[in-house]
Amino acid sequence: MPGVEIEKLTWREYMELPDAGPRYQLINGVLCMSPSPNRYHQVISRNLQYLIMRHLEDHPDGELFDAPFDVYISEFDVFQPDLLFVREDRRGLLEKKGLVGAPDWVVEILSPSTASLDKRDKRDNYARYGVRELWIIDPELRRIHVYDLPQNPAKPVASYDEGETITPLTIPGLILSVDRIFKDRSPDSRAA
Repeated sequence: MPGVEIEKLTWREYMELPDAGPRYQLINGVLCMSPSPNRYHQVISRNLQYLIMRHLEDHPDGELFDAPFDVYISEFDVFQPDLLFVREDRRGLLEKKGLVGAPDWVVEILSPSTASLDKRDKRDNYARYGVRELWIIDPELRRIHVYDLPQNPAKPVASYDEGETITPLTIPGLILSVDRIFKDRSPDSRAA
């Protein structure tokens, strides 16, 4: 109905949701269900998490978390990025319920059901509330777009394809092979 205003939910109301059942995110005060990601999405997340955790064992620069993990970024926004990193000097933002504030680095792996939210609404809010670095990973194109959000939230500073290496802005010394991130042992991996 034209002219009808829908009341926005806050993170306090979000916290009252049951722990079991579907995963939700709160985006601009609107509750959005997050369906389970597909198999290849999980493969990419696992590969990236493994490579980062190996580095962090020898260089404990901060802490890495994977979804589902709530990030209370504003009164009307509670996100569950695929991966997020918090530098050691900002560990005070970690609470029992999740992270209250902006992570230093966020990774969003695109899924058909959430791609537009990841590339627009969530990216804009990450920039607005102080996330320094955002990676948007496109499994179909096997491409990683890197955003330096304080520099330019609308355009990636670089994009990486298979055969290249990539270094996060927020974890000094970590060098990742794009091939290793997209590696999938399944014979039908391109159809994922």
